[in-house]
Amino acid sequence: MKSDYEQFTLKQKVWIVTGIAAAVLVIAVVIVLSGFHVDEVEVNGNHHYTEQEIKDMVLKGNVLDNSLLLNVKYANKSIENIPFIERMDVEVLGPGQIRIMVYEKTLAGCVTYLGKYFYFDREGIVVETSDELTEGVAEITGLHYNAVRLYEPLPVGDESVFAEILNLTQLLEKYELVADKIYFNGEMEVTLYFGNARVLLGDSRSLDEKVMQLSAMIDSIRGKNGELNMTQFNESTTSLTFEPD
Repeated sequence: MKSDYEQFTLKQKVWIVTGIAAAVLVIAVVIVLSGFHVDEVEVNGNHHYTEQEIKDMVLKGNVLDNSLLLNVKYANKSIENIPFIERMDVEVLGPGQIRIMVYEKTLAGCVTYLGKYFYFDREGIVVETSDELTEGVAEITGLHYNAVRLYEPLPVGDESVFAEILNLTQLLEKYELVADKIYFNGEMEVTLYFGNARVLLGDSRSLDEKVMQLSAMIDSIRGKNGELNMTQFNESTTSLTFEPD
């Protein structure tokens, strides 16, 4: 049986070891919080939000602005309550350096309803709503619907109509064209608007060829007022003329 002196000595050793461990832990925390405090930020992938807006979303201006903590916080995590953003990743470039990778929701276009813009994805699901029109996303006009609801399919009626919309928006993306507005008339004939320049595409016949030809001509009509009629365009068409207003 251990004497009182031996038991006291053992307790002292335990206290000393515990104190050393606590001190080491405190020192480690201080090193992590101070040595890995973020002071350099790189932002990639943002289109809807500015670089400063993204920084303000991630950094809070306190001790939690730490590259290691942020890396863990945003690892494989979807973003909630921030419109247009699917997720963000934080990559550690150095002790105080991070790269914020922004993954925005894929938008095919938008429609207006009750004074707001409703944005839909390539599957036709309404994914966001906003009071403002997002640059680079075409407004779809000419469609008829009674209501538009968030997280539900765009109610355009005939599913073939929506297939036409998706086909066109994907072709525009393929040829790196960004229309300000896309108008569908009652016959599902399409007119594209690039500022004050109108491009009449007509129906879906030879649509790929039309959009490809348009991509080669877009610089010559951008910023002008007038109309380019491509309704009769096909593979044998040799010339197209832009008619000023």
